[in-house]
Amino acid sequence: MHKSVYDIIRMKKDGKKISVVTSYDYTLASLCDKAEIDILLVGDSAGMVMLGYENTIPVTMDQMCMFTEAVSRARKNALLVADLPFMSYQVSIEDAIKNSGRLIQAGADAVKLEGGIVMSETISAITDIGIPVMGHIGLQPQTTMLSEGYKVQGKTKDTAIKLIEDAKELEEAGAFSIVLEMVSHEVAQIISETVSIPTIGIGSGVGCNGQVLVVQDLLGMYEKIKPKFAKRYLNLSEEIVKSLENYKTEVESGIFPAQENWFSMDEDEFKKLREQIGS
Repeated sequence: MHKSVYDIIRMKKDGKKISVVTSYDYTLASLCDKAEIDILLVGDSAGMVMLGYENTIPVTMDQMCMFTEAVSRARKNALLVADLPFMSYQVSIEDAIKNSGRLIQAGADAVKLEGGIVMSETISAITDIGIPVMGHIGLQPQTTMLSEGYKVQGKTKDTAIKLIEDAKELEEAGAFSIVLEMVSHEVAQIISETVSIPTIGIGSGVGCNGQVLVVQDLLGMYEKIKPKFAKRYLNLSEEIVKSLENYKTEVESGIFPAQENWFSMDEDEFKKLREQIGS
């Protein structure tokens, strides 16, 4: 039986840190689940990591459903949360509910959306029909990047107060947890101590109740962007390229495939074939 939303909430109450990994495909999600990661997040960052987009804005609901389905087939233990992509929930509450339902049908246990107080009514409506919601404040890749760029959030008193108010409002609206992205660690600490629901940090310091990283970042597989907050536990990109170069060399030299890599006919059958075709 996989983890539930209540299991995650209980982890904060019990003082246990929460591990979250953003994953998009069956193979890597299987490994994340085997490692007993607490939450698998199917992020709209799949648009950049898996599809090569410049940002998350072009990602569609159909694409998010496809990635969610793949990860849901892999997980056995983790809670599965899926992102609502850009413009799938901002236009109307009806859209937000309908698209949240699509992600749940694709295998998610909960959905995540970006925005503070402005999204509280939407979060309330989604949770009212029984779909758990993870909030997301601080740097919001879908919209913050359009106006402010890649900047740390909550560095002044006024912006800090706004973030704290946003977090309180999301909790009040029914969110079961909140992602704090690139929030100054002081403000993230205050928010984590102020709200009763778990906070999941990304570049927001050790005071959060959990942390999230993109699996390709922590394995060193994604080279295009190397954010400060993404610790690399491996440098797989170099190892993968070396392996592919070795494969190419062996194909060109005839070393691969070797006899153990191919299949053979029965010797008598081969003899009959040669006689039949006259060679």
